Amino acid sequence: MIILTILLFLIFTVISALHFYWGFGGKWGSQAVVPTNDEGVLVFVPRTISTFIVAIGLLCFGVFYLIKYGCITMSLPIWLDKYGFWIIIFIFTLRAIGDFNYVGFFKKHKSSEFALNDTKYYSPLCLVISILTLILEFNN
Repeated sequence: MIILTILLFLIFTVISALHFYWGFGGKWGSQAVVPTNDEGVLVFVPRTISTFIVAIGLLCFGVFYLIKYGCITMSLPIWLDKYGFWIIIFIFTLRAIGDFNYVGFFKKHKSSEFALNDTKYYSPLCLVISILTLILEFNN
């Protein structure tokens, strides 16, 4: 299980680092990570503060795996120790399913660069995160 723990920590660390990079103004890859409508207009414009909040949250998720499996010694609130993996499973399963419009496996708009990447990479990654976390939860 330590291999899954480290793998998930690394996944979250890389995704977090990308968000920090974008938060500090980096442009690489940024054109393909926000949903667009059929005319190519962004569905929403991510604010810098939101990008940093996501980056910190993702990093915290990664560190959470290390804490749960004893790689980092730290006390967690009882509710977080008990339900933390379920919260992550819930968040990333919902993300994989999507909003039935622009995001997730069941989106209507499927032709934009984001939609193609979402189908190939983002939604499957969210589903993998959920499944691997579920495996860790049942082996904890």
